[in-house]
Amino acid sequence: MACGCSGPALKSPAPGFRRALWIALWVNLAMFFVEGAASLQSGSVSLMADAIDFFGDSANYILSLSVLSLGMLWRGRAAMVKGITMTLFGIVVWARALWVIEQGVTPEPFTMGTIGLLALIANVSVAFVLFRFRDGDSDMRSVWLCTRNDAIGNLAVMAAALGVFGTGSAWPDLSVAAIMGTLAISAGISVVRHARMDISEAKSLISNEVKTVFR
Repeated sequence: MACGCSGPALKSPAPGFRRALWIALWVNLAMFFVEGAASLQSGSVSLMADAIDFFGDSANYILSLSVLSLGMLWRGRAAMVKGITMTLFGIVVWARALWVIEQGVTPEPFTMGTIGLLALIANVSVAFVLFRFRDGDSDMRSVWLCTRNDAIGNLAVMAAALGVFGTGSAWPDLSVAAIMGTLAISAGISVVRHARMDISEAKSLISNEVKTVFR
């Protein structure tokens, strides 16, 4: 009988998922420092948003690793935390973009484009590692969605760099930051929805197990 606190063991993590998470964790931590420094140097809001996202993903991978050996109930709860975090991240990015509008600072496009390309390579590599886990439980799905959104965000940062270079305006950078915030909110809501389903299913199975034991 599965432990009541951890949920049923019917949906155990797919083989290789732990190793994939460790790879994703170290890549994201490295890119957080690289992109964070570049955002300060260039004054880019979209780079800053992407750097914060790398940090958030690193924290999420640590959370996933900490509950990986537990049952579906705890993995669903971890995914719920990650979904809420992703949503809050999107809100913060939107707030930051609105605040920067008041400052009128134009970012440096060359740094934006170069670091955006480096971040894209990093995220595509991680996405390749995680691709086969995209249809797993809510925890695996949340990890895949984080990486997918990061790659999309990197392409957007590179496009923003071209826009800033061509127009001499900060608006392409701010627009991309807003898009990244929207993606984070959308993905966060999706993860929360799937996490609620997993938690509900796990609790139902635990309840059935308890009833079976005490019959």
